[in-house]
Amino acid sequence: MSQRNCSKDGPTSSTNPEVTHDPCNYHSHAGVRELRGGDQNPPNYLFCGLFGDPHLRTFKDHFQTCKVEGAWPLIDNNYLSVQVTNVPVVLGSSATATNKITIIFKAHRECTDQKVYQAVTDDLPAAFVDGSTSGGDGDVKSLRIVERESGRYVEMHARYIGTTVFVRQLGRYLTLAIRMPEDLAMSYEESQDLQLCVNGCPLSERIDDGQGQVSAILGHTLPHTSLAQAWPGYTLETANAQCHEKMPVKDIYFQSCVFDLLTTGDANFTAAAHSALEDVEALHPRKERWHIFPSSGHETPQGGSHRSLSLGLTCLILVVFL
Repeated sequence: MSQRNCSKDGPTSSTNPEVTHDPCNYHSHAGVRELRGGDQNPPNYLFCGLFGDPHLRTFKDHFQTCKVEGAWPLIDNNYLSVQVTNVPVVLGSSATATNKITIIFKAHRECTDQKVYQAVTDDLPAAFVDGSTSGGDGDVKSLRIVERESGRYVEMHARYIGTTVFVRQLGRYLTLAIRMPEDLAMSYEESQDLQLCVNGCPLSERIDDGQGQVSAILGHTLPHTSLAQAWPGYTLETANAQCHEKMPVKDIYFQSCVFDLLTTGDANFTAAAHSALEDVEALHPRKERWHIFPSSGHETPQGGSHRSLSLGLTCLILVVFL
């Protein structure tokens, strides 16, 4: 200052400038808390997804295959409610798939009025039920819908709660993927405990092996049943081949694809599993958890993995049709 002959009087720049606080931007006020020392850790985000027959990935990264016929709540907290309706896929089977999704963005102070979105098979709108495509005032909306593919794929971005929702239609059925901050996702009353994304499916509604494995109930004795044709149009070998084209990594999404093809015969379930994995890669905050592999609770002899997959899938298909 002396070299430049600057006066020591008058305004100077602060070394601790005020952080602009936007009440309708979750990332903004989460950052304010961090900078002020109220919270030294950045917000943690959770992911939940539902697709196929249906397969559920919970906020805790538990993977389950469920029946859940009828209307069921995925999320029901103080900020967001999501309900899905599932219908039988094949006559005489307990396998179901989603044909209706209702999402309620609850009113939030000055950020947005309550907005309701509803999608059903062959009607995936790019607007809320009131005809609007956004919520909030100003040029930068706190809630908006973006149509990525007409009638097939929409995204909802809720800035004020840091939440993103993907809804797709593949074939005759719908899929859903959600990313939400943990502190908001876990903000609910005791009476709101029935949330599939939080606590998973009730045990009575599960059709997997209790560990999320749709292809592994290993070591169990099975009826002497032919594996040649699980459903018209697909054998285990052809289902494996078709799913492997889209998903080279043989994780739980690959297994779900095979399971769905064998139980329904509907090739669109291959696209559903592949899109579900793409949504994980787009929304799940932790890359090391994108792929879920079946836990090896039972040792499988070398060269026996294909046989184990065959036995496991046969057992699951029998469970579905019982």
